[in-house]
Amino acid sequence: MKQNLNLEEIKNLINTGEPVLLYFSGENCSVCKVLKPKIDTEVSKQLPKFNLVEIKTDEQLELSREFSIFSIPTTIIYFDKKEFKRYGRNMSVQLFIDEIKRPYELMLS
Repeated sequence: MKQNLNLEEIKNLINTGEPVLLYFSGENCSVCKVLKPKIDTEVSKQLPKFNLVEIKTDEQLELSREFSIFSIPTTIIYFDKKEFKRYGRNMSVQLFIDEIKRPYELMLS
């Protein structure tokens, strides 16, 4: 996952039209630390064209405000420059992958 991108870099990444996953986490969030490697591994393996970005909310408060993040971890998926879905807090990684796999494959075909 890419880290420490500023707002302009993230918007440029979204505006490419490629699939983007934004993962909002925090330093003292145990769920964030457990979930991040699972998402990173599975998305990289099953959906390799995704651009993965981690945003640490405690270090980049302005990005939390810009993307209306109220709890962590939060994952936002972008397809074709548009927000597709948000996932918050506890989630099944396999259900998450299954849910975004079809639009991912349609977009890239």
